[in-house]
This record gives sequence, C-alpha cells and structure tokens, in this order.
Amino acid sequence: MTTEKLRGKRVLVTAGAQGIGAAITRRFIEADATVAVHYYSSESSAKSLVDEARGRGLDAIAVQGDLTQREDAERVAVEIKSAFGGLEVLINNAGSLVERRYHGDVDDIHWKTVWDVNVTSAQNMSQAVVELLGKNGGSSIVNLASLAGRKGGHPGSLAYSTSKGAILTWSRALASELAPKGIRVNALAPGLILGTSFHDTHTTKESADATVATIPLGRAGNVDDVARAALYLASEFDGFITGATLDINGGVYAC
Repeated sequence: MTTEKLRGKRVLVTAGAQGIGAAITRRFIEADATVAVHYYSSESSAKSLVDEARGRGLDAIAVQGDLTQREDAERVAVEIKSAFGGLEVLINNAGSLVERRYHGDVDDIHWKTVWDVNVTSAQNMSQAVVELLGKNGGSSIVNLASLAGRKGGHPGSLAYSTSKGAILTWSRALASELAPKGIRVNALAPGLILGTSFHDTHTTKESADATVATIPLGRAGNVDDVARAALYLASEFDGFITGATLDINGGVYAC
C-alpha cells in the first residue's frame, strides 16, 4: 500500500546519495517515485542513483548545493520546479556530527557549523519548497532527528545532540504552521545505525558494542530500518499523523 501511494510522486531527498539518505532514495525509486537526489560532494553516487531510477523508466535528477546557504536551497528548488513541475515529499536528511568536542572545547565556529548543517539546512530547504508542496492539497515533510536529541548523546556530541533536539521541536512547530496548507511534518529519531560513514567516522567498535549490549532487540539498526520508516511517514498523504516522531532504536528510551 505504501509503494502504491508513492508511485509517480515527486520527492526530494537531501544528502540522498550516501548512507541513510541513499537507502531512502533507493526505497523511493523502488516505489516508482520521481526522485531528486540532493548531494553536497557525492556527485558520482548521486548520478549513479539517478541512473538506477532512469533504468526503471522514472524521471530523476541530481542536484548539488550547500543547503546551509539560503541561495543554494532556493536554486535547488528552482531546479526541481523546472524538472518536475512540483513536489509532494521533502526528506530533510542532511546533517552531521562534524567532530566530537566536549563542552569546554566547543567554540563559536564549531557550534555554528553543527547548527547550520543540522538545523539551518532543513529550515532553508523547507522554506524554499514550501510553495511547491502546498499546491498539492496533501504533501509530506520528514525530518531526520536522532535518539541523541532525546537522550543527549554520547560524550563529545553536545552540539550535535542539541541540534537534533531542536529538529524534534522544530518539526512539531512546523507541523502546526503548515497543516492548513495540507502539509504534514514528522520526524524520525534513529538510534545506533551501523554501516554509515557517520558511525564509521565517529563511533569506535568498542562504543558500538557497548551500545548494542543495551538494546532490547539485541542488534544495531541498519539504513533500511530507517528508510522503511521514512517511506511510511512520507506516504500518508491523506493520513492523520503530523507533528509526530517515530523512534527507530530497537527499544532504547531515556525515560
């Protein structure tokens, strides 16, 4: 049923060429959606996904941009309007921990960089496409938050955890504002999702093993666990779910 609802729908996945973003993009392609794959530096991966989509007879484009810059987000929106004529789904997936820094080492540059990558990028892109989304009488925004936004994350992720907590609150606020336009806004809060450059870069095997030991389901998550959830929230165009956060963490909760 989810895939049937998405057939022919026009979708933008930010940072859609690697990790969780690539898994989400592939799921939309499998659902016969029309996909815009945003990337910052992963051009070859983005174009490969576009080739996959076109190989199925689907429309698809790759769009580059630094979404922390309003001008780039607006240009991406113009490219999508030119290519597709509109948009039904926005997946705000772009984000990064950048690097681990403890409280005393968080300077203004680090704080602003993390905030811009995780929050400003989503705000810019959402603003840029909101009129495209609002023309359909039923559209969807899905924002990638994190379990760290609920629990505070591991030491050294203070700025990242704070920004992801902001995404949770921003999603609820945006859901309220955009509901009259027929746009639903929800968030995903993944826990430990292994097999991504994020954890390959920022999480040691020892830390990952210790975290897995606390997960009731007894395993880490994978990118497809998140992708399936993203498609579900995106597909409920006439649904009653908005302002919600779907936790994808194997049963780990802070309270």
